[in-house]
Amino acid sequence: MTITELKEGFRTWRLTRERVIHLAIGIAAILVYEFIARPLYRPYIYRHNINDFHLADTIGNTLGTVATIFTLIGLIGQGRSQHIFLIRVITLSVALYELAHPLLGKPIDLWDLLATIITGGLCLVLYKWVR
Repeated sequence: MTITELKEGFRTWRLTRERVIHLAIGIAAILVYEFIARPLYRPYIYRHNINDFHLADTIGNTLGTVATIFTLIGLIGQGRSQHIFLIRVITLSVALYELAHPLLGKPIDLWDLLATIITGGLCLVLYKWVR
C-alpha cells in the first residue's frame, strides 16, 4: 500500500455493507472494553482472586487488537488481499510495540505478547468467516 493508493482510497471511499460490518466489530470491541471489561470484569476477577487464565490481565491487548484491526480495515481497507495484509501488519505492529516496552521503562509482558499474536490469528479467522 503506497501513499498514492491510500490517497486514492480516501478519494473513492464509500460506506459499504462490508465496511459497516468491520467498523461495527471494531467499535463493539472498544465499547466492550471501556464499559464492561475494564470497569466491571477486571476488578471483579482481581477482587475475588479468580484464575481466568490471564484474561483479565490481557483484555486490553486482546480487545485493543480486535478494535485496531477491524476499525482500520473498515476505514482504509480496499479488497481482500489488502485486508489480510492489514491484519498481519497490525498484529505485528502491536507485538513489536509490546517488545519495545523496555524503551519506555516498562517490562515486556509475555502474556500480552501472546494474547496479541493469538488475537491476530483469531481476527484473521473471524475476517474470513464474516466475509
